[in-house]
Amino acid sequence: MASLRDLGLSEYEARAYRSLLETGPTTAKELSRVSDVPMGRIYDVLNTIEQHNLVRSQSASRPKKYVAVEPATALDRLLDDKKRELSERADQYETIVEQLAGELETADPVEETFWTAAVGPEEATDLLVERISAADDRLVMVLSTHAGQFFDFDEIGTIVLDELTVAMERGVEIQLLMRPDLVPALPKSIGERYRNSLIEHELFSVRTSENVSGSFTLVDESEVVIEVPHPLQTDEIFAMIDFKDREFAESVRTEFDPRWRNATELTF
Repeated sequence: MASLRDLGLSEYEARAYRSLLETGPTTAKELSRVSDVPMGRIYDVLNTIEQHNLVRSQSASRPKKYVAVEPATALDRLLDDKKRELSERADQYETIVEQLAGELETADPVEETFWTAAVGPEEATDLLVERISAADDRLVMVLSTHAGQFFDFDEIGTIVLDELTVAMERGVEIQLLMRPDLVPALPKSIGERYRNSLIEHELFSVRTSENVSGSFTLVDESEVVIEVPHPLQTDEIFAMIDFKDREFAESVRTEFDPRWRNATELTF
């Protein structure tokens, strides 16, 4: 259940404000009595909620009296305080990330075979996007009809394209090879994005070929992310395997190059 504490007030501050709404203008002593806030704490509590602009005081009266600001106004002020606090925290976190980005360095690649796997469409997508984000020089993506799982839904296709766009912004060359029968299955939004922004990008090229039987992504000539179709569900991804082995990646590139040369440039 929502409470004023969710907006940053302490238990005593919330009690004091709620009690002021019921009592109307009153003294600190009387407010302590009706709110069960100890007398030794009541002035600190009142000072705090006054700083939040939740109460107004009448200093001319003796003893001093306090009155609550209307609830709608008080809640708006607490919300604004929270938004400002979150914005400041976000700025702090961004600064920390910028500082750490310069301090944390990836070790020189070790020429050792390593593989990992992600099971299920969502986890597979996460792994693919992660490895795309790690590319420094070149990405080769080969999509068969089974790869439709990635592009059947605008959301997933957009996530992948967003990451490819970011990769190109840092100078990564992208070659995308797909089967011709996959093109009609692409959502309209993906086609529009290709025509409006990607087709003219010098680092992005797409071709089609009937000679495509599987789906994989080659990252920087050093690792291959291989899609594993579900053995029992047609056109559904079972897993994604990230295989880091330079020799294997080079052999995949050798097989890919002639298919790319003989492929047809995609036109919508």
